[in-house]
Order: sequence, then C-alpha cells, then structure tokens
Amino acid sequence: MPGRTSALRGPDQSRRGHRRTAGAGRAGRPVTCPVLHTGPMRIETASRPGTRDVPNEDFVSVALPASGTGGALVLLDGVTPPPDNGGCVHSVPWFTARLGGALLELSVSRRDMGLGACLSAAISRTADAHRDTCDLSHPLTPQATVVAVRWDAEEVEHLVLSDSVLLVEAPDGALHTVLDDRIDRLRAAGLRVASLRNLEGGFFTAAADPAVTARAVTGRAPRSSVRALAALTDGAARAVERFGADDWEATFALLRKAGPEALLDRVRSLEDADPRGEAFPRGKPYDDATAVLVELSER
Repeated sequence: MPGRTSALRGPDQSRRGHRRTAGAGRAGRPVTCPVLHTGPMRIETASRPGTRDVPNEDFVSVALPASGTGGALVLLDGVTPPPDNGGCVHSVPWFTARLGGALLELSVSRRDMGLGACLSAAISRTADAHRDTCDLSHPLTPQATVVAVRWDAEEVEHLVLSDSVLLVEAPDGALHTVLDDRIDRLRAAGLRVASLRNLEGGFFTAAADPAVTARAVTGRAPRSSVRALAALTDGAARAVERFGADDWEATFALLRKAGPEALLDRVRSLEDADPRGEAFPRGKPYDDATAVLVELSER
C-alpha cells in the first residue's frame, strides 16, 4: 500500500464517528505549555496520561527558529508495549523522546530535507541508539504514530503516519483534515488490525525501519492558504472518533476558544461517563491524550 499525498487546499476529508483509539505527565496530572506569542502567532499545547501512575507515552514539541520566519511541530503517540516490552530494554517514553527530539531538530536545522527525509533520518538515529541492546526486528519494538508540520514565510509542509490527526484551517474558516485512514479501512473490511502492523496491505508506524516514511500522508500548501492548525493524538480525538459526540469543526472551535486543556477536559468527561467501555467499546477506557494548536496568523 503506497504512501499518499494530501493537499491542504483539497476537499474537506473530515470524518466523524467511530475510530478507536510534551513530555510525560505524572499521576494523572496534565502537562501544559504556556501560550507563546511571536508576532501574531499563538501556540498552545496540553497532554495528559490516560492512567494514573503510568507514564504518558505521547510526545509533543514546537520549535520557532531564531530567524522568526517559521517553525515546526512534532506530535507522537507511542504504542503501548506488550508484556515482553517488544524485546526492548527501553520504555516507550524513552523511544518517543528520542524519536520526537531528533525529528524536531532535523525539521528545524535541515530545511534542505523534506519532512519524510527528516523522519527517516530520525528513525535511523533512534534505532542506532538501541540496536546493540534491543531486538529491533520484534513486531512490537517501540514505535509511534507521527504528525509533523513545518512552516516558513512561503509554505506549510505536513506529514501524518498512522492514526493521529492533523486539522488545518483556511483563511475563510474552512476546515480540512489530514488523516492516514489505513486502520479504519482495514476494520471496515472486517480484518483484525493487530496482526497487520507494518506489513504490506496493513498499516504503518514509525519503529526501526526508516523506509516506512514512504507510507506517510504528506503535502504542502502556500502559507497564505493556512490560518491555523491543530494536531491530536487519537486519545485527544475520541470525542469525534470514538464517542461520536462532536465533529471536527466543533473540536477546532473548542481548541480556538478555550485551548487544548479544555479539549482534554471534554474527552475525559466522555470517558468518565463510560468508565468500563461498555457503551463505547475501546481498547483502553482512558487513553493518553495530547493536543497542540498553532494559529499562524490573526483572524
């Protein structure tokens, strides 16, 4: 299944309903980032672990180059490991911090490389950091979903791999979603998803193989066509994808009005109303949830 390219100016790909499911927070406490302002720009993040006393496996970070002409964001959702930890002596938070940090650094410092090349290099760098101690051939070696966005004065570039979500708002208020919907399509076909991870005909995550970036959804758009954007792990997108209580427009409106912390409150309230996953079956009753909002220009 080849990688796909999405155009931010294309038709709205928004989707509602039922799909399952920076730094780590402790003991159920949210991790929040102050609102940053660089000229008219607004950046705000929030992250919460799904389970008290279990480390948050998500990663989010934003960098603004000193030149002031652009920036980059990286959002990762670490895959919860099996009992044998995927043949690795390191934790998933170790992996997401390594991979996310490398991807962010490369996205900022190597403007000559596209985001796909940056992700490939970040995967290789991370794999090299533990290939001598860990079984990187294990199908559940530490891995993560990826959303990366980079912008400058001329254009906005994006990359999405697996089931985190990128929302992009145009100057006229139209909202577009960028999704890697392989998991949804596999489930719609009645297939068991777990056994199809990083296999041809299945779905793909960033693990130890740098070639996986060819499977990502990528695209570019003029900076003038993008007013704001938001990236969500699937835990933060549950109000739309799992509970069907909101749509993407309502989610983005909440982010803009009250910030990512309010969105995470919204998701937790829905999870609290069904704490055992009986009304809305899901792999985890509560999931790590992370969101980032970037307003590139004033409305």
